[in-house]
Amino acid sequence: MPRPLNFLHMTTFYPPYSFGGDAMYVRRLCHALADRGHHCDVVHCLDAYRLLHPAEPQVEFASHPRVTVHSLHSQFGRLSPLLTQQTGRPLLKHKQISEVLNLKKYDVIHYHNMSLLGPTVMELEPQRGAAVKLYTTHEHWLICPTHVLWKYDEKPCEKADCLKCTVMHRRPPQIWRYTGLLKRASRHVDQFLAPSRFTAQIHAERGFLRSLDHLPLFMDCVEGEESGPRPHDRPYFLFVGRLEKIKGLQTLLAVWDQVPDADFLVAGTGSYEPVLRSMAADNPRVRFLGLQSQQDLKTLYQHALACIVPSITYETFGLICIEAFARKTPVIVRDIGGLAEMVDDSQGGLIYRTDNELLNAVHQISVSRDLRDKLGQNGYDAYVRNWSTSPHVERYFNFVNRAALRKFGHLPWDDDPLQAQQTCVIASQEDTCR
Repeated sequence: MPRPLNFLHMTTFYPPYSFGGDAMYVRRLCHALADRGHHCDVVHCLDAYRLLHPAEPQVEFASHPRVTVHSLHSQFGRLSPLLTQQTGRPLLKHKQISEVLNLKKYDVIHYHNMSLLGPTVMELEPQRGAAVKLYTTHEHWLICPTHVLWKYDEKPCEKADCLKCTVMHRRPPQIWRYTGLLKRASRHVDQFLAPSRFTAQIHAERGFLRSLDHLPLFMDCVEGEESGPRPHDRPYFLFVGRLEKIKGLQTLLAVWDQVPDADFLVAGTGSYEPVLRSMAADNPRVRFLGLQSQQDLKTLYQHALACIVPSITYETFGLICIEAFARKTPVIVRDIGGLAEMVDDSQGGLIYRTDNELLNAVHQISVSRDLRDKLGQNGYDAYVRNWSTSPHVERYFNFVNRAALRKFGHLPWDDDPLQAQQTCVIASQEDTCR
């Protein structure tokens, strides 16, 4: 039987010092692995969080006895991530990263959001022996300096114009992107993973030379968990997420006065919030709730008619969708990026392209409880099959084992030679079929 493995996860952000779904995924994965007896170390950049948000986080997260978090901090503060952004190298944190890398013999090193740790971290090799190296593309950072393929801060990117676009996003150009640094660093990764088929495809289309395999994200949900008291006395639709322009909430507010029979609740905060509040100031049926705890979000999902995901650029994955599906709540998503893919795979919601299609989807769910419940059940069933903890961890280890077999010719952590040989055969067959 395999022994407990040592994992090292490296990422720019980790809860509570984080902003989005990439950090939440890292935490969920670490806790899921730790629950199964494995040991996880996490490296994240505290200075990067404080560069964007100097105040302390408002939300706390429980720790796990088998998860150790290493928060990188430099005496030079925000200068450290700025230098990394410019050079692609962790100039002021190289020593700290190396110390963690050599704390123990790691079996797996998993890279996540590497934007402010730098691509050269992928080249570092632990002194205690080689490890399997994975990389998950939570964003489009490998092919986009602004991470989100949002061109000129006004539209989805259909054709690259990176230098001009970076300047229009008010970010300093990254000279290292015009060298071979990223190409060299990526050669040190054994397995690249994409949360959606769309993300894998667009990386190939934009010239990233390494292939990406599909491993969707997940969330943990306790089966049969009780619903909290209804948080709002009228029927409502729900938005959950960062209040940023690319998330598209402004497109909903522009038409919500045409929805007379349901309110609209907004959970989240962000830099675009003042603009959004101003847009909704004359509509009493739009309510901003601010940042919500996980418990409060659960209740909001459970009682919503549907959760609307109106992003106007390419999402790599719809984490909000599976949070809704886990509570048997359907979704209404814009047909862009990886969002429609999730609805197609689950039949757990409706897809729209225009304002009229959006209003029609809202109307259909508003007037038919049967439709709402059917879509919600479909979403929940797909969540259990595809996006819950157990199937995700199983698929995750399939990729880890296959990468190990390609790299070492055997599974270093498996004491059963016969089982390892059978795994080799299965992995070879899977590679042939890919």
